[in-house]
Amino acid sequence: MRTPMHDSNSEFSQTVDQLADDPNPYDPELGSLPQNDLSRADLENVNKTGTTTIGITTADGVVIATDMRASLGGRFVSNKNVQKVEQIHPTAALTLVGSVGGAQSFISSLRAEVNLYEARRGENMSINALANLAGNFARGGPFFAIHPILGGVDEEGSHVFSIDPAGGVMEDDYTVTGSGMQLAYGHLEQSYEEGLSNEEAMTIAARGIKSAVERDTGSGNGVFLCEITEEGVDIHGHNDFDEVL
Repeated sequence: MRTPMHDSNSEFSQTVDQLADDPNPYDPELGSLPQNDLSRADLENVNKTGTTTIGITTADGVVIATDMRASLGGRFVSNKNVQKVEQIHPTAALTLVGSVGGAQSFISSLRAEVNLYEARRGENMSINALANLAGNFARGGPFFAIHPILGGVDEEGSHVFSIDPAGGVMEDDYTVTGSGMQLAYGHLEQSYEEGLSNEEAMTIAARGIKSAVERDTGSGNGVFLCEITEEGVDIHGHNDFDEVL
């Protein structure tokens, strides 16, 4: 019998050779991950919030406060009226901390997941589940340099979580993140006590933000206050601290 001859340049021969080198030809082909080619100069031109953000649990719910400044590399004020706290759940909100683009994408992704959960199950996601989801997103997603605060109210009570850039999730009675955190923490350590009303907590949080903006160049230009109760989320901004103190 005549032995079939194969042209070494034929498509068939090339395919045979490729399969011989691949022990699992039926496995899915995986693409390469995008490379982060940002230089130090690029990072200095990223819009960052700098920021001081505060979250406090109260007898009525949760109060979140943030400053209103965005900067380029912490040296130039690029925007004086940034809303750094957004509602992402019927009774929860998240602060915008770190690079503006990464934080905005993070908030949009969480909000979409919350809406899908409600549509599929006919009930709101618990705040603890939302915090774990946020931690998973921070740990595994492409969100650049974020350190938000998540605050919310559910059937189990009032919750404030700090979500660190590596995905760590830590719950506390109150927490502070951002470039002015040391300044704000000093005020909260002296002023916080259990059983605060939302009104009392808003005054304490606003004073904490004011303490930070006095010395931290990444924070400034006013305060946004977010009040969360079982009824919903109310966010309002103030360019003048005298309006809330």
